[in-house]
Amino acid sequence: MSHVAYELGTQPECWERAAELAPARRAVLPRPGERTAIVGCGTSYYMAQAAAALREEAGQGETDAFPASEFPVHRRYDRVVALTRSGTTTEVLDLLAGLRDAGVPTTAVVGDPATPVMALADELVVLDFADEQSVVQTRFATTALTLLRAHVGRHTAAAVADARTALAQPLPEQAVSSGQFTFLGRGWSVGLAHEAALKMREASLSWAESYPAMEYRHGPISITGPGTVTWCLGEAPEGLAEQVHIAGGQWVAGRLDPLAELVRVHRLALAVAAHQELDPDRPRNLTRSVILAAGEEAVR
Repeated sequence: MSHVAYELGTQPECWERAAELAPARRAVLPRPGERTAIVGCGTSYYMAQAAAALREEAGQGETDAFPASEFPVHRRYDRVVALTRSGTTTEVLDLLAGLRDAGVPTTAVVGDPATPVMALADELVVLDFADEQSVVQTRFATTALTLLRAHVGRHTAAAVADARTALAQPLPEQAVSSGQFTFLGRGWSVGLAHEAALKMREASLSWAESYPAMEYRHGPISITGPGTVTWCLGEAPEGLAEQVHIAGGQWVAGRLDPLAELVRVHRLALAVAAHQELDPDRPRNLTRSVILAAGEEAVR
């Protein structure tokens, strides 16, 4: 079994532990009313998008999400939360150092605390039980999101139950042999859709795209046809499934909690990788953390 296959299968247990941890870490996570930014790179950025939308939907306060490399330093925030599995990603560390010098309170949600992030963030939330050996993130990302989801009162036991269902139920028929995937979301699940597409690209080198569901009609649906899959993580706009069917594409309706639907996508990404005879533990051109030499710009 690959590292990523084992780790994606442990997500329900990790989510339970994160939900239990959230109340104890309340003091170092954004308080209601605080103007907050959540940052990350790659997968962590997409989790930041989902977490920001959840916090605003819960009425907790204005919340933005940014790639760490694109943080608008001219804006003022009451707290910045950084999601970083490795604790070594250059763009995150550079941002935390700058925010420390500017006096902005920061919290890092991290898998490995024995890393440079310890000296740069004001506060840490350690999810070492969800850390990973794999390059391709699964359980750390969804566990970090579950922590933030529980913190704003939007996590339920039903999400964990749905994740277990997602690990057990069959994958969509014919999806494994499809050549192109589009993932859609609404509200907080837009970030999950972006992450779903990234997983398909990383693990299986698939052509994968992602959009807010209502935007799909505004151009992207033109690529839909035989051999394509359109998967909606969450409730779909009325009539969209029919349009995909008419175009000849395969429609997958997300009937589980959107985060559990992402677990199904994790499984599909591995299945497609196996179909393509690829090793998901050795994704092309990727490393577990992007660590740059001085003056070097990130390529991922």
